[in-house]
Amino acid sequence: MSWKEKLIIALDVSDAKQALSIVDMLGDYAGVFKVGFELFVSAGPKVVEDIHNKGKKVFLDLKFHDIPNTVTKAALAASRLGVYMFNVHTSGGLDMMKRCRDSVAELCLKENIQRPKIIGVTVLTSLDNGVLKNELSVSHGIKTHVKHLALLAQKAGLDGVVASPHEISMIKQHCGKGFLVVTPGIRPSWVPPDDQKRTATPKEALKNGADYIVMGRGILKQEDPIKALELISLEILTA
Repeated sequence: MSWKEKLIIALDVSDAKQALSIVDMLGDYAGVFKVGFELFVSAGPKVVEDIHNKGKKVFLDLKFHDIPNTVTKAALAASRLGVYMFNVHTSGGLDMMKRCRDSVAELCLKENIQRPKIIGVTVLTSLDNGVLKNELSVSHGIKTHVKHLALLAQKAGLDGVVASPHEISMIKQHCGKGFLVVTPGIRPSWVPPDDQKRTATPKEALKNGADYIVMGRGILKQEDPIKALELISLEILTA
């Protein structure tokens, strides 16, 4: 798998027309596009259908987190949309994740739908040890907490987790190479980290074993996004 097949472009915009123009512009560089809160709330499920009609896959990044019954119903709706991947918060607990996973598997078998990959969100890249301890009352450090949540997601039968580049190697070590790690917080070496604290360059994340890297602002806010992608490619492929 080439690095471009591992690239997920984050469509962090509110306008469907703008989102689809990004898909057209960068479609040769990535096969998966992330639809998050902003775009989904403003444009609705139709934007997912429109991206599919352009021959591209969708990572539905809505981070489901609620009681098991509610999350399960949302997961079934996402599956019927035909998304390639969606995520749930691991902090929703084992029962929530397991019921979600089992219900999706049953639906896809019954309705002959391709089963989406279900990914558990561990600790957001905007958080650090200080926030975890002082605001969320989690006494152990981020790496220990991420490991615990990743193992919980694996126990529930999820396909992998969302985690920062700093935890990739640890997750692979404890959960195995086949357990997917989707990695946000990816910034080219020339781009500041913004509100994300646990970041890395694309080259560092891929070297550490990321299965997918999510990039948005680091590309789309550049004057020439295609040139930015070409520079990233050069940086990744250069020893």
